[in-house]
Amino acid sequence: MKIRPGSFLPVLLMMCLVCFGAASRRAEAAVRIELPSPEHTGRVSVEEAIYRRRSVRGYSDAPLSLEQISQLLWAAGGMTVDGVSGPTRAYPSAGGRYPLDIYLVAGNVTSLDAGIYSYGWTDHSLTLLKEGDLRAELARASYGQRMIADAPVTIVVTTSHERAAGRYGKRGAERYIYLDAGHLGENVHLQAESMGLGTVMVGAYSDSAVAGILGIKDEFPVYVMPVGRPKQR
Repeated sequence: MKIRPGSFLPVLLMMCLVCFGAASRRAEAAVRIELPSPEHTGRVSVEEAIYRRRSVRGYSDAPLSLEQISQLLWAAGGMTVDGVSGPTRAYPSAGGRYPLDIYLVAGNVTSLDAGIYSYGWTDHSLTLLKEGDLRAELARASYGQRMIADAPVTIVVTTSHERAAGRYGKRGAERYIYLDAGHLGENVHLQAESMGLGTVMVGAYSDSAVAGILGIKDEFPVYVMPVGRPKQR
């Protein structure tokens, strides 16, 4: 078969345009959003937050603010005072490994587009991973639990067995990651309560379906936490 001189030029140009477009979309998706600084003191005592804590499964349609999102994510796993070997985080972790990742599925937040974001704890920021309101999809992946579709946001925590086993082997992968997740979840629960918000700890979902929504391949979800203002009964 004869190839005419110059016939590769249009194909090459098209390939460059496609690659450039894909790179541009990746660059747009990688835009980082700096969150407002979190508060380190509050008007509700730890004791009162513990006393009032309850599982909330009904949420109003009131949006959350970016300041509220900032506070919740900081409580989940933000930076705190320096530890023995450097900055530590809001929840205790076996051996200081912190093998958990934190994602925000946002649908009704003022000054924040609907989408899926990853939380960067070192600089207290969000990175957009996927655009669009995916709360209904996440609810279906959680076996139809409607509260996830109704809540303004859901915090999803993930990990990988490899990261969890990095120092403690099988025990780290099978036990310590879930202890860490429990510590993180209680922080979110008490922080939400102190802010007049509510949440509930969800463990019933399809791992593969939730991972598909988040767009993760080498991680699996360990916690799903819808957060919002409790609906008046």
